[in-house]
Amino acid sequence: MTQFFAIHPDNPQPRLIRQAAAMLRDGAVIAYPTDSCYALGCHLGDRAAVERIRRLRGLDDNHYMTLMCRDLSELARYARVDNAQFRLLKNNTPGSYTFILEATREVPKRLQHPKRNSVGLRIPDHSVALALLQELGEPLLSSTLILPDESQPLNDAEEIRDRIGGGVDLILDGGPTGLEPTTVVDLTGAAPVVVRRGRGDTAPFEA
Repeated sequence: MTQFFAIHPDNPQPRLIRQAAAMLRDGAVIAYPTDSCYALGCHLGDRAAVERIRRLRGLDDNHYMTLMCRDLSELARYARVDNAQFRLLKNNTPGSYTFILEATREVPKRLQHPKRNSVGLRIPDHSVALALLQELGEPLLSSTLILPDESQPLNDAEEIRDRIGGGVDLILDGGPTGLEPTTVVDLTGAAPVVVRRGRGDTAPFEA
């Protein structure tokens, strides 16, 4: 049965955050709010939970799953970041961006792009997501909550419960969010490449 926590979007209740983190460690798939829209999340090392998210979203193995990180130091553990990349990241995080970077050995092979040895990473600007990451003490494996054959993400917890309630173990209701997913920026080449335009401003990454 899906649990439903009404959580304050700016001052999330510590008790609910602790419960959500414990569920994630036990294999739960959750829906939670971010600064762009709602996302699906699970524990980084849980293969079965990852496959549940892929089924919910209708994704194949070539689709990036995002590592949601609490800060730059955590991000740098999972991605190779040079000085120029670090300056870009520092100036644009936290925020509504997903960055594609070269993965380190800390990232399981099954979570990397199968041909590129790269991974998507993000530092959200949302109190609920950041509190959850702080409690977990490690990244949350995430994917934007866009259902198969739809173009817009879900942004309301009640609608999420109505449409996919049986597919997730917990919904964190932090109120309505936006309808734009993150802007995706590929930083693996000589210059940044905007792969998807979303909520984040693309100007810092365009010549």
